[in-house]
Amino acid sequence: MSMPSLSQTAQAVASGERSATYVLEACIARIEATEARVNAFTGTRFDAARAQAQRVDAQRARGEPLGPLAGVPFAVKNLFDIAGDVTLAGSRVNRSHPTATTDAVLVQRLQAAGAVLVGSLNMDEYAYGFTTENTHYGPTRNPHNLECVAGGSSGGSGAAVAAGQVPLTLGSDTNGSIRVPSSLCGVWGLKPTFGRLSRRGSFPFVHSIDHLGPFASDLAGLALAYDALQGPDPLDPGCFATAAEPVSPSLGQGIKGLRIGVLGGYFTEHATAPAQQVATLAAEALAAHTTVRQGIEWPDAAQARAAAFIVTASEGGSLHLPALRTQAADYEPLSVDRLISGALQPATWYARAQRFRRLYRDKVNALFRDWDVLLAPATPVAATPIGTEWIEINGARFPCRPSMGLLTQPISFAGCPVVAAPLWPSGTGGLPIGVQLIAAPWREDLALRVAQVLATSGIAQVKETHL
Repeated sequence: MSMPSLSQTAQAVASGERSATYVLEACIARIEATEARVNAFTGTRFDAARAQAQRVDAQRARGEPLGPLAGVPFAVKNLFDIAGDVTLAGSRVNRSHPTATTDAVLVQRLQAAGAVLVGSLNMDEYAYGFTTENTHYGPTRNPHNLECVAGGSSGGSGAAVAAGQVPLTLGSDTNGSIRVPSSLCGVWGLKPTFGRLSRRGSFPFVHSIDHLGPFASDLAGLALAYDALQGPDPLDPGCFATAAEPVSPSLGQGIKGLRIGVLGGYFTEHATAPAQQVATLAAEALAAHTTVRQGIEWPDAAQARAAAFIVTASEGGSLHLPALRTQAADYEPLSVDRLISGALQPATWYARAQRFRRLYRDKVNALFRDWDVLLAPATPVAATPIGTEWIEINGARFPCRPSMGLLTQPISFAGCPVVAAPLWPSGTGGLPIGVQLIAAPWREDLALRVAQVLATSGIAQVKETHL
């Protein structure tokens, strides 16, 4: 079933071609027809969504101006607060928590832009995973092959867009949790600069690395959503953003003169042939517009990934230590041992990892003196069958679940913004692998401009599923 994209939906409501109520009912019908097979949602709020859609239609009837996302249905990873719901964060432990009293800031911002919230989405427990094989709520399945994972930890967010259930979702990305599902599900994703978007009202995983961002069914819609999400939040000390100009108008500016490079070294050594192919395909499409150079070295990528693991384990373990002391049996079997071991890590490991991070970010920022946007595969492989324990990359054997973040962790540890663009290489059985478009901190606009060239060339696209 072909579903309109995010930008098409927004345009249809804005022009009066479709009512918000009509759009919502089509969305609800799609969710009901596909959800039993995909398992993207952990909760729906259709009655509240119908009331929201009716308010949008009433605004139109009164001749009032509509927001840029008026009538666009969206859903959020279940670590975002939704007023009246318990914020599960993929866990069993949180079920006993009180309900949220207010919506998360980013949920509020989308609703202020007219978007209609339809529900909450499945994830790896406490965002600690890359596959959304959740023991408590079941695995989210890849809409392009229901036997395969959707990626994680924002697996429900990627799968819901890929399945055509909603055109817009929110997720989080600490070590790759937006880019990995975007890659495996074949949808657009944006991990903004660290500190760009408010995290107030979301359940944390690793405070010093957590990012929040959108998934979308088309690039123009991704930019619209990002514009609506931006803005400073004085009540979130981790939000460093100031007022920013919208980036969506910059999509049409082209890339002539931009300095674009393709990452080599670590990023080819840890990528299978199909994953390397997506970087090549992207580079060839961009070379028609500007100079593209191969084999750029990202500094200290392996060390950065190791340091990210140390920081992740330490902060995650510390956050959950009180509950682990009394409720360890209620935690996700795939991650509880890592949380416990993280809580027991020596403080000197954490301190050294953070000292390294300061030096590392200086090296990464220096790299962007010479380059505007850098390309790399988003995942080393396409989606694997649910339950896969090991993968092979260039003759070496790796544990599957943590290795889905091999190519994303070094980037987020530096805090750089990344657009994940959906590409479709050969040799994957028809499954996608995304390409990361990486820019210097605060330059999301450059990554989006490069993404627009890939989108208009036709190589980066969201493909219809046959659910």
